[in-house]
Amino acid sequence: MATVDKKYRLQALLVIKEREKAAAAEALARAIAALNAARKKEKELIEEKEKIVKKWFAARDEMRKEMDRGGMVQEGNVHVNFLRKLKEDEEKKQKEIEEQHEAVVEAEGAVARARRDYIEAAKEHQIMVKHKELWRKKLNAELSRKEEQEFDELGNTIHQLKRWKGEKNQFTL
Repeated sequence: MATVDKKYRLQALLVIKEREKAAAAEALARAIAALNAARKKEKELIEEKEKIVKKWFAARDEMRKEMDRGGMVQEGNVHVNFLRKLKEDEEKKQKEIEEQHEAVVEAEGAVARARRDYIEAAKEHQIMVKHKELWRKKLNAELSRKEEQEFDELGNTIHQLKRWKGEKNQFTL
């Protein structure tokens, strides 16, 4: 069977689908990286808040010890102001965590959209690849059919020439 030399008519579309698939894969990778970064930042903020809380408890215990030892009111006010500042820091950090959690949710949505886009692009590309394979098989089948037809015609022509010349078939009894 001879090879097919014809060009695939939809090759340009196939190339476009390959590029779309590659672009969707890159977008998915970027979305996953952004999600991982957002999750990491959220985790860091939670750890920072936990440190602030621990610091608040330690400062409160230190203030109690000072007051139990008979500390002055002025020192108590310093401790109270410090504890108030730590509480404000904790509340501020909690707001940051909530905002970051919203960013994580948005990033998860972006990953889901990018994943759907990639799956769609991969399906479209696969459809084009299958179409090209079927086209190639159809072309090869047509070529084989034409070759068989030409060989049949050639065989008939040779047979007719031998009959015309009066040659006998060597296979007859």
